Amino acid sequence: MTLTFTLGAGLVVQDEPGAARSILEAVLGCNVAWGIIDGVLLVLARAFDRSRPARLGRALRRARPEVDPLAPIAAELDDVLAPLIDSSARRELYSAIAERVREARPERLRIPREDGFAAVGVFWIVFFSSLPAILPFLVFSDPWLAMRVSNLLLLALLFFVGYQWGSVTSSSPWRAATAVTSVGLVLVVVAIAFGG
Repeated sequence: MTLTFTLGAGLVVQDEPGAARSILEAVLGCNVAWGIIDGVLLVLARAFDRSRPARLGRALRRARPEVDPLAPIAAELDDVLAPLIDSSARRELYSAIAERVREARPERLRIPREDGFAAVGVFWIVFFSSLPAILPFLVFSDPWLAMRVSNLLLLALLFFVGYQWGSVTSSSPWRAATAVTSVGLVLVVVAIAFGG
């Protein structure tokens, strides 16, 4: 997001007086806004996830008699469990889940304090991720040079994140880093082309 902003700003800002400060303020404002948005989306996603048993209970109660009564549970969990457990063990597990879900009364949706803390954490992660983009504007007086150094730092950060992601998944860290950086660049070009 910050890379999109700084690359896009580079197309319209030349040597205007105060350009570096304007970009700095805009990047900070943009990341504050997205930090808040991402925090709220995290809380909503967790609430949706927490309501999964209630959704399963409704689906089980609404299931028609001719349909497999465990189909809603299989639809919800097969993607995760099919590679790990054979079909008979899954069926037994799904039966136990169905029994438990049918007996449980749906709880009123609430947002626990942990979700609020997590949302604040997400806000700070998003906010602090803008620091590599901001530092060049504090060091260089030339806005064009500051933007280009900022872009390089953000590309390096994308590469680093891709490498770390690759090292905790089953993919090659170098391939993952290259892919994440390339996808990031393509998304930036698309965003700029569409006025983002």
